[in-house]
Amino acid sequence: MLKLTGTAGAAVAAAGTLGTARASAAERTWRVTGEDVAPLAHFDDVMKDYMQARGITAGSLAVARNGKLSLARGYTWGDESVATTGETDVFRIASLSKPVAATAAMRLAQEGELDLDAPLADLIDLSPLPGGTADPRLGEVTVRRALQHLGGWDRDLSGDPLWSTIAISREMGVDLPLGEEEVVSYVSGAALDHAPGTTYAYSNYGYLLVSRAIAAVTGTSFEDYVVSDILGAVDIARMRAGRSLARDQAGEVRYNSRYTSTSAVDMSGAQVPYPYGGFNLEIQLGNGGWVASAADIARFCTVYDTPEAAGVLTPASVDTVFAAPEAGGGATHYGLGWSVRPTADGENTWHTGSMPGTYTFLARSNGHTVVALFNQRKEGDDLNWGEIDPRLWGAVNEVGTWPTEDLTPIYF
Repeated sequence: MLKLTGTAGAAVAAAGTLGTARASAAERTWRVTGEDVAPLAHFDDVMKDYMQARGITAGSLAVARNGKLSLARGYTWGDESVATTGETDVFRIASLSKPVAATAAMRLAQEGELDLDAPLADLIDLSPLPGGTADPRLGEVTVRRALQHLGGWDRDLSGDPLWSTIAISREMGVDLPLGEEEVVSYVSGAALDHAPGTTYAYSNYGYLLVSRAIAAVTGTSFEDYVVSDILGAVDIARMRAGRSLARDQAGEVRYNSRYTSTSAVDMSGAQVPYPYGGFNLEIQLGNGGWVASAADIARFCTVYDTPEAAGVLTPASVDTVFAAPEAGGGATHYGLGWSVRPTADGENTWHTGSMPGTYTFLARSNGHTVVALFNQRKEGDDLNWGEIDPRLWGAVNEVGTWPTEDLTPIYF
């Protein structure tokens, strides 16, 4: 069993530029789409400053208050060769997918169809490859522990299998692209890095297993269940499972990265742009594979902002999602798919996401929800990409009188 490489250790080569995205600043112009909302005009300044400093060509922003959509904007910073970003264009949302998976699991638990404390091994096949031996502690990995990153897998110690499919395929002697079953049987033959329930260690793989458990108990695919019972319940129709290759990405923004990688979706051995075949997005739906607009994510958050109206989770279930875990808890902790921090006004809950060509941010606090999506992530620069958080909340606090119009009917 080899030690897997994570995202940072993947074999990539510098491509030198971001193609047409690297037009000089002098050639670029701003294009902004979406309804102008005068009291919130300063949000445009935040997004433009942030994107321009980093050379980001496409961004999407949504701001909601008490479940009502107040602002939905698309931003383009590029020359004429860069397509204009519509306010409903979809982006890969990366790990903003985790609150979606957790919501689906909590919904099933609420309906009595899934026990959050059931061992995953009782719900799905975790048999190792022939001749392999499973860690006996694997039976202690519950749905709840996987959602709270307490399953025992630690990518800093043994790597992230979802980002190491080329290496796994070589050791298994099977062709790319790998399917979920092959990844699971491979990892099931490896020792856990920690005893389940004892150590917080962020694990994309745990979310893959939860998505498979959801499929098992519902008798349908994970994607179909989320679309019908979570997204459909709040009228989200654009959000869908992402795909690795550009030919399968209608209505999606173009992703920028300076790196290339060996193809992870076929056996060609070709060097491809890292966001386009350098990793297998199809097996990452549970942890990071959805595509959506910022407005879609803000709409999804009505499940938590106005639970009675949304009708997906009860207030008691929402409390369970944000509750402290058995380990790695404290005032600030990771619940079921959300980071949670107490504030003077209640709770601040958030998540970020990052993969080649994508950086995403989602946060909720005191009735306000802000979502920002970008078609590029930090790569070799010394800028603080996390500053989008305080800058957007600064913009929230600058609003004098919030608009009363709800833009939801325009987009949903």
